[in-house]
Amino acid sequence: MAWSVAGAAEYANPVIYADYSDPDVIRVGSDYYLVASSFHFSPGIPVLTSRDLVHWKIAGHVLPRLNFHPSYDMVPPFPLTDAVSKPVGDGLRYAGGVWAPSIRFHNGLFYVYWATPGEGIFMSTAKDPAGAWSEPTLVLAGAGYEDPCPFWDDDGKAYLVHSKVGAGPGILHAMSPDGKTLYDAGKTIIEDKVNLPIFEGPKVYKRNGYYYIFAPIGGVETGPQAVLRSKTIDGPYETHLALKPGNGLKGPHQGGYVETPSGQGWFIHFNSTGAFGRIAHLQPVVWKDDWPIMGDNGTPVLKHAAPDVQASDYKLQDSDEFSSTTLGLQWSWNHNPDNTRWSLSKRPGFMRIEASQSTYLVGARNTLTQILQGPQSEITTRMELGGLADTQRAGLSLFGVKVPWAGIVREEGVNYLTYSNAGEETRIAKIDASAVILRAVVKEDQTVQFSYALNEKGPYTNVGPVTQLAKFSWWKGSRPAVFTYVKGDKAGYIDVDWFRVAH
Repeated sequence: MAWSVAGAAEYANPVIYADYSDPDVIRVGSDYYLVASSFHFSPGIPVLTSRDLVHWKIAGHVLPRLNFHPSYDMVPPFPLTDAVSKPVGDGLRYAGGVWAPSIRFHNGLFYVYWATPGEGIFMSTAKDPAGAWSEPTLVLAGAGYEDPCPFWDDDGKAYLVHSKVGAGPGILHAMSPDGKTLYDAGKTIIEDKVNLPIFEGPKVYKRNGYYYIFAPIGGVETGPQAVLRSKTIDGPYETHLALKPGNGLKGPHQGGYVETPSGQGWFIHFNSTGAFGRIAHLQPVVWKDDWPIMGDNGTPVLKHAAPDVQASDYKLQDSDEFSSTTLGLQWSWNHNPDNTRWSLSKRPGFMRIEASQSTYLVGARNTLTQILQGPQSEITTRMELGGLADTQRAGLSLFGVKVPWAGIVREEGVNYLTYSNAGEETRIAKIDASAVILRAVVKEDQTVQFSYALNEKGPYTNVGPVTQLAKFSWWKGSRPAVFTYVKGDKAGYIDVDWFRVAH
């Protein structure tokens, strides 16, 4: 957040304390746009926008649904339980979906490219990044590709660079100018397992006659950011480490480079932060001898003079009173939803979710989630319980590995307040009320304490112990979620009145 120190505007990192991993960023006019990995959540590929590179809000999504494979609709049977997080199995795509998208603006169109590890490399275009995007075009079919980035050269020729699952090597294709067709099978242009281990996330730029590839190396947790350059796009490339671990950041890497209208350079990257996911930091970039120097001479900055643009008041959307007829941009579903089983119009002012049949929460349809914001959050939601059926579960989760939750289990006509972690349910009390208010307090130590109340003003009573959140959950952080599912044959529903987030 920006503030004034001795008359100078500064910002503090992280600029986005939320799991927008593998960020890529561009500027068009005075607006900045950022895309990030969304994996198995739907809609896919959030598009964030900013006016100052520090304050961001969600503008839209590229993918209304994940239509790459039937497993994105959650097709049982599958081996996952709430206690067992892998192997995922063929019926699900946890950790699949969208990996490391890139965004570019060319000839009046926004382009986004992404890979799904099981299906291939895709692209989509839009005139307005907040509007409707074109149906995805399959650019390269097959499993095992990752992290594509397009590049249009000064002569109009187009290229695509990508890596492979397992992180490396770097592969270059010639591509049609419309970005839809590859002209060749690809040429390996970067492969050096000694000096460039776990090469991934390449982003291509051109500056002062050099072709640059910005790429993280060394892995998610502890890798630095490399920059490679060459006078020709197919190499050979020489290497420079532009950003190294430091100032408490073990792995400051993978992101996008952008310049303000005045030419100031900036690099947005992630740093892996356990249950909060991979959060976004902003580093200043200066150029020396045609090499980018990031942060403070290669060390990440914790605070710095703000970019030389006017500050804005954008912020990520979170709380929702469910008063709209369309789903807020902050929301996504765990895998594709069953759109016949949720509604904002059946009971205006409420989100109605009908229970799907499942043995476990990780296999339930229509779990509604949003990205957790740090360094701490207080999440509160009110649910009406009149529609519950026997064996139905409903509640508030910090959705991730072991799926801890607090909520209601209905058995033989009685509602029981229940705490669950790793599939082990503990009944707390009978609930005779027609509604319950559930709260989850997530602290900087990445723990959650659930509580409940029967009145908005409280009092709140703890539900279950302080619970440690998983450090990584299918490539994502933990996510606040409302859910319902039923183990029996008769399905009921819940009406979610509101969902409020405080930081």
